[in-house]
Amino acid sequence: MPTTTFPGQFDSLGKISDFVQGVSDAAGLNASEAYAVQLAVDEACTNIIEHAYGGEGVGAIECTCEPTSDGLCIVLRDHGRPFNPDAVPEPKIGAPLEEVKPRGLGVFFMRKMMDEVIFTFEQGENVLTMLKRKSG
Repeated sequence: MPTTTFPGQFDSLGKISDFVQGVSDAAGLNASEAYAVQLAVDEACTNIIEHAYGGEGVGAIECTCEPTSDGLCIVLRDHGRPFNPDAVPEPKIGAPLEEVKPRGLGVFFMRKMMDEVIFTFEQGENVLTMLKRKSG
């Protein structure tokens, strides 16, 4: 179960993406599935830096990737401000573009790209668990 800790900085996003891509390939995800995982992890890590830590260089992001029999499980941990996904309003899907806020779609996109997305706060840590299943 590969685990790596990255500095909570935007220049870490490429390294995190490379790490996740390598494990996605090893887990047997196809290109589309691996891309969805990369996008969801990138969005989650960006949110950790911006919202949990309130900026760069404040804390670290621990990324664990565990291949499963039917796909890949990714767990992201941070020590930032507690996150409550229920406090994020649902986006107005289908609303005119001028009514859509330019931010606040991250959790929505993560849930659309991944098969399971679970947010918890445990022992002073935000823990985001995401599962992507292989098709077929």
